[in-house]
Amino acid sequence: MTKKITVGIADMKIARQEGELITYALGSCIGIAFYDPMIKLGALLHIMLPEKGQANDSNILKFADTGIRETLRKVYAFGGMKGRLVIKIAGGAKMFEMKGAGGLGNIGQRNAQSVKMVLMREGLRVKSEDTGANYARTMSLDVATGRVTIRSAGKQERVL
Repeated sequence: MTKKITVGIADMKIARQEGELITYALGSCIGIAFYDPMIKLGALLHIMLPEKGQANDSNILKFADTGIRETLRKVYAFGGMKGRLVIKIAGGAKMFEMKGAGGLGNIGQRNAQSVKMVLMREGLRVKSEDTGANYARTMSLDVATGRVTIRSAGKQERVL
């Protein structure tokens, strides 16, 4: 039986060799799986918002820009190498229909765009994704194999 390591909202966990990193309730949030297959090192990050900006929130894992950079810092510190990283993302759903101006209506889409932009700036690309639509997802990363699985209520399980 594989040890499950739960990643909360605005949280990140790292595991090596074995274990299942899992995060629940990815609505407009984005789950980002980082995996180095050579050393079987995995990290799973659950971000809520596109960028930290001027926010005085001290939890840098809540934001795509600061959360991705912090996760990469730790992955590299544990021996992960940029050229070997496999990155997969899920979430970014449009959970609520918002009327009027403001652009807050589709925070999920903004999150997905921000994640891809930050990764691109870091010289990394998303290998596969399950983003958008209007339903929540559960994302898990099997650290022994690198397999990323997406589950959603009423939908077929999907392997990214």
